[in-house]
Amino acid sequence: MNITAPTANNIKDNWVSFIHELQDRICAGLEQIDGKASFHEDKWERAEGGGGRTRVITGGNVFEKGGVNTSIVFGPVTDLMRTQLKINGDNWFACGLSLVLHPNNPFVPTVHCNYRMFELYNANYEVTDRWFGGGTDLTPYYLFEEDAVHFHGAYKQVCDQFDASLFPKFKQECDEYFVNKHRNNERRGIGGIFYDYQRPSGSQDVDYWMNFGKACGNAFLPAYLPIVEKRKDMPFTPENKYWQEIRRGRYTEFNLVHDRGTIFGLKTNGRIESILISLPPTVRFDYNYQPVPGSPEDKLQQVCLQPKDWV
Repeated sequence: MNITAPTANNIKDNWVSFIHELQDRICAGLEQIDGKASFHEDKWERAEGGGGRTRVITGGNVFEKGGVNTSIVFGPVTDLMRTQLKINGDNWFACGLSLVLHPNNPFVPTVHCNYRMFELYNANYEVTDRWFGGGTDLTPYYLFEEDAVHFHGAYKQVCDQFDASLFPKFKQECDEYFVNKHRNNERRGIGGIFYDYQRPSGSQDVDYWMNFGKACGNAFLPAYLPIVEKRKDMPFTPENKYWQEIRRGRYTEFNLVHDRGTIFGLKTNGRIESILISLPPTVRFDYNYQPVPGSPEDKLQQVCLQPKDWV
């Protein structure tokens, strides 16, 4: 099997360097706010080409389970990738950061983000296509509207620095992507931003989309940590925890049934432990569970059924 690495280029190297630095910075910020647990790093290699750094935090004061992963993977485009992922070319390369954090306290939201770059090459390893993608989305179990406003506002501020049209566009894409279509189009959370297949074109060149991805990645800690700080010490009941696990079930359903990143990892022989690190540690799948109408639990579910514009 051909596992030759793609030829180095300044664009790729710039992005790889940023992704690793962002991983270090995010892990440090999360360890500081947790105050107890630290990340365990697991370096791995992929037989078909590349590898990554999986960092896991468990049993903390704040985080029950979380992962902040980086990967640099590459290889030949397979027939399966051509047919199921609609990828054409001879060889491919992908580099990105992906994180999911599942907190102990049901009043602290789960959060996910992913920022990545993908390149395609011909038989001579010349770049034939390149695109950027990513996003950050929030999955609360109880709705605090000021938290939703803060989170969305942080990413609106980033988007507006590049183009005022980006936030409403990417916010809508997020609302339309993280959906359990099999559950009456119920969203898994309250969204954020999501974008994919952003190719350099005209004034939106490679630097534009790379800098946009960097700005979004840099916004993660100031968007999320103030919410964690505000909610992490709130008292909660077994009933609150029960509801958290019901909603975690919805999270699991989306990741296993619909998420393109999970599917891509499975179809490209990705590292299974790194792919499934996004799944919560405990979940519930109660038959036909419905929250009490008008309850705080129902309030959260209603905004998952009908997304709101928070800013």
